[in-house]
Amino acid sequence: MALLQANKDLISTGIKEFNALLNQQVFSEPLVSEEAMVTMVDDWVNLYINYYRQQVSGEQEEQDRALEELRQELKTLSVPFLDKYRAFLKSL
Repeated sequence: MALLQANKDLISTGIKEFNALLNQQVFSEPLVSEEAMVTMVDDWVNLYINYYRQQVSGEQEEQDRALEELRQELKTLSVPFLDKYRAFLKSL
């Protein structure tokens, strides 16, 4: 079953906003460990999911599917960011 257009639009907006957040990060002193950065990114994902949870529409199943899709997309976006951070730590 396809997602409602309103939920597709919310997912698209969430992806754009999360990507902007990741692109704004500057790696500098003081450093945080790789594990701490993974935790922060997970927290950011959860923050976005909780924010958009209030905005998705449709029946509960539709809302759950939309939020799961958003979570997967945000996790996918976080992988290159975390790889970049790991590379930064190794370069020091």
